This record gives sequence, structure tokens and C-alpha cells, in this order.
Amino acid sequence: MASSDSPPAVDETEPKPGPEAKPVHVGVKTVWRESPTAVKSLLVGTAVNRLGGFIQVFMVLYMTQRGFSATEAGLALGVYGAGTVLGVLTGGWMSDRVGPRLTIMSTLVSSAVLLPAVLYLDSYPAILAIIGVGGALSQAYRPASTSMISQLIPAERQVMIFAMVRLAINLGTTAAPLLGAALVQVSWDFLFWGEAAAILVFATVAGVTLPRHQAAETAGHEGTTDAPGAGGAGRKPSYRAVLTDGRYLLFLLAMFVSSVIYIQYVSTLPLTVKHLGLNTGVYAAMVALNGALVITCELLIAKVVQRWPARIAVIAGVALTGIGMSLYALPWGITALVIATLVWSLGEIVGYPTLFFAYPAQAGPPELRGRYLGASNSLYGLGTAVGPFLGVMLWNRFGDGLWLGCGALGLLAVGAAWLGVRPVGAADRTPPRKGPDSGAGSAEDLGAQTTVAT
Repeated sequence: MASSDSPPAVDETEPKPGPEAKPVHVGVKTVWRESPTAVKSLLVGTAVNRLGGFIQVFMVLYMTQRGFSATEAGLALGVYGAGTVLGVLTGGWMSDRVGPRLTIMSTLVSSAVLLPAVLYLDSYPAILAIIGVGGALSQAYRPASTSMISQLIPAERQVMIFAMVRLAINLGTTAAPLLGAALVQVSWDFLFWGEAAAILVFATVAGVTLPRHQAAETAGHEGTTDAPGAGGAGRKPSYRAVLTDGRYLLFLLAMFVSSVIYIQYVSTLPLTVKHLGLNTGVYAAMVALNGALVITCELLIAKVVQRWPARIAVIAGVALTGIGMSLYALPWGITALVIATLVWSLGEIVGYPTLFFAYPAQAGPPELRGRYLGASNSLYGLGTAVGPFLGVMLWNRFGDGLWLGCGALGLLAVGAAWLGVRPVGAADRTPPRKGPDSGAGSAEDLGAQTTVAT
């Protein structure tokens, strides 16, 4: 029998304290293989949905062939774009309120039912109404989809998985115009029925594979919150809570400015190519170069970027985008076009999986995840909507000075990102020091620590 002066016995089975395990960053195949079925289905569904995304691409041509004026056709396209901005805001709210699964299924099915109604309407105001509401419903799934993926994938793998999401988007978006052009040769009606069919395929896959408990878990957060950045203790989750997060507003400014810069390759780059006396084939080659780089290189570069803090990835992305666009002002002809396209394409590859997906999904408290994503999606949509108008207007007035202005705006975006992006995720976190009273915590507790507010 041990005396009272003897030291207490040590339980050899008790784990000894040691350094916290570092997050393991793995490659493309491992992330795909170990991802849940629900995540894989969202990636495949996204690709199918984008592959059937004909209406926005062919909107102007469809309206004019029906006898509407070019102005009326352009307004219809603008209404569709405005609908998508409102749609992602609504989708973010719904995702927090009723859960990602129900949001994805309900909005997709509703849009698939509504959009073909355009074929049977002759009234221009009625067509605009259907296009606007249909556009909103067709894009409302995006915040919910991102929210679901971020809940099911560990923080250290989110840059890689969202690079895969972007690959699915880019593959579908690249092929959609070609498939749509083939359908038009048969009937313009097939554009609407084809997109409705693609949406229904996505909705069916989502309904079968997405977990029901995830919706209940998300909806269960819809009470009050006292999380930092959520707008104060005891306040009911709402977009007002997002607007009180000053640092996130700075991040949204960086996203908006970067989107305005990025979209210039669609609106203003063709004018520059024409001004240089080059044919449209050169412009098509620049767009193809960007697409080829993003599709072939983004996953490879994501293996490196996933180890970076979110702030560094975002800043690198917006900085390279601004620098690349400014290089179009160089008087080197086609050489400048190629160099500039390479640089801003690198910015897209390095920064955009974090800028548009991984960071917004982790920036706020869990009960506001959908709203944070809805806000970021809407600012991107707004930037790509007003960017072409601003770009063409400034080009007509200042010529190549527009590209130098893109560089200056890029500096603004870098500053906003530096101040606005707070530490989140595995690469940013400093392991907490464990005191004698601290416990290891459950997996849920550790997952809740992915947001570090200041």
C-alpha cells in the first residue's frame, strides 16, 4: 500500500499533452476521393447546371429574333442580371432560415418550371417579369451550395474543393455556348427547355444526395446571436448583422472593385484589340488563353495556395488582377495582350477560390453563413453588371487610361482586402495554449473555432 507521501500514480493510458496537430493539406485526388457524396454531387450538379446555362448567353439574340428591338433585348438581359443579384441575397437568407438542402431544391425546381413560360408570352412586361424572377430563382442556390460544401469539408481543404467548384463552373460555362448554338439550329425553344432540363437534373441529384440533417442543423441556428461581427449580443440574425461587420464590408469593397476590374476583359478588351488594328480572332485567342490556364492550372496551384493565410491569397489575387489589366496599356501590341492576359489569369487562379468561396464561407458565425455568402455573391454580380458600363464609358473618354485606372483601382482593392480579411481557417489560426483546466473539446467545438473575430 502506497504511503500518503508517495506521488500519485500516473495513468499510462491517458494521452500526454503535446503540440496540437497541424492541418494536413492533401492533393487533388485525395480531396476528391475523401469528400462526402453530397459534395461530389454538388460539383457534378453545378457542372450540369452551367452546361445548360443557355438563356443568359443567348438572351439578346432570342429577343431580337422574336421581333423585339435591340434596346428591349438589352433591357431584358439587364433585368435577368438584376434578378440574379437579388436571387443570391434571397438564397443566402433562405439558406440560413430553412437550410441549404431545401433552398437548393426549391429554388431550382421553381426556376425550371417558370423559365419556359417565356416561350408562351407575347407581352413584353410579362416577359421581363418572368425573366427577372426566373433569373433570381436560378441563381439563389449558389450561397446555399457553398454553405453546404463549407459545412461538410474541413477548413484546410476548402481552397482545393472550391477550386474544383470553379473548374466545374468553367467547364460548363465554356461548353454551354457551343451546345446552345447547336440547339438553336433545331429550335430556339430548346434553349429554354434545355436549361430547364439541366436545372431539374441538378435538383434531382441534390434531393437524393444532400443530407437532411444538415438543413435542420443550419435552421437551428436561426435564433439570436452574440457572435463577434454579427451585430451585437442577442440580435436576431439578419442582413443588418452582416452590415455591422465593418471588416467584412471592407472585404466586400475589395470584391466589388476586383469584379469591376475583372469584367473589363469582356467589355473593354475587345475595344482595345480593335483599336490596335487586330481582328476578333486575337480577342478570342486571349479569352481562350485565360480559359485554358484556369482549367488546366487552377487545381495544381491550389495545392500551394491552400497553405496560405486567406488574407495573402485574396491580396495576391486582387493585386495580380489589377496589375494584369493595367499591362494592356503597354505599347507592345499583341505581346502586351499576351503578357497582360497571363498576369491577370494568374490572379484569378491564385485568389478567386478564396475570394469568392472559401473566405466568405468562414468569415462570419455559422448562423449567418448563408447571408455572408449571399452578400459576397451579390457584390460580385453588381460589379460585373456596372463594370462594363463604366469601362466602356471611360475607354471612350480616356482610351488606354482606362487600363491604368484598373491598376489604381487594384491598389484600392488590395488596401481594402488587407484591412478587411480577418484570420480564418486552418492556415490562419494560432493553436491555443492549453492550460490545466482546458479540455480537448469535441469536433463540433473545434469546427466552431474556424472563425476568429477581432
